[in-house]
Amino acid sequence: MSLRRITLQLARNPGLPAGDPGQGYMIIAPLTDAGQLDLEGWRQNRKACRVYRFHPDPAEKADGWLTHRGEKWFFHYDEEEEGDDEAVFRFGAHKFREGEYVTIDHPGREALTYKVTDISPV
Repeated sequence: MSLRRITLQLARNPGLPAGDPGQGYMIIAPLTDAGQLDLEGWRQNRKACRVYRFHPDPAEKADGWLTHRGEKWFFHYDEEEEGDDEAVFRFGAHKFREGEYVTIDHPGREALTYKVTDISPV
């Protein structure tokens, strides 16, 4: 099992017909050979499984951890001002391949869709 760097960029969403490649996430996580999140690999490497939110507005940038509770995956941030963890829709069932889409639930705001634009070894 090796860790991968998964880059998600904001895709076309209501009010953003072209998306925004300057907004998104970089996730460090283990993937199975089928391209899905590797739960056992995550358990063995929790501290290395990170999430970095990038955005043109410095106040929107954040870094945290990829976490798992029950059947769901979350982005967890330590900063209190970051609010609740961000849940990722069907993240565990998703096959990470460039060009695929992922929906992330932003607490207090609408869920947004992101496009997988890169998957690289760490």
